[in-house]
Amino acid sequence: MFFSMEWISGFTAIALLIVGLVGQAFEMKKIRLAQDELASANIFLNKKNFKWYAIIGVGMILWYAAERS
Repeated sequence: MFFSMEWISGFTAIALLIVGLVGQAFEMKKIRLAQDELASANIFLNKKNFKWYAIIGVGMILWYAAERS
């Protein structure tokens, strides 16, 4: 069978990683524009970023599981 579970979970993991990274980049841009600061140390700890961190984390775990199976 061409599409086994490893391929499906691998493609899903890559999609989650891409969506998470791009989404976080746009979210950080919005946060930076709202704060009117060029460089803030607390920009990574903003509550709006945690959903993107979760998506990236799930993608990484799924990718690891797909590679190991």
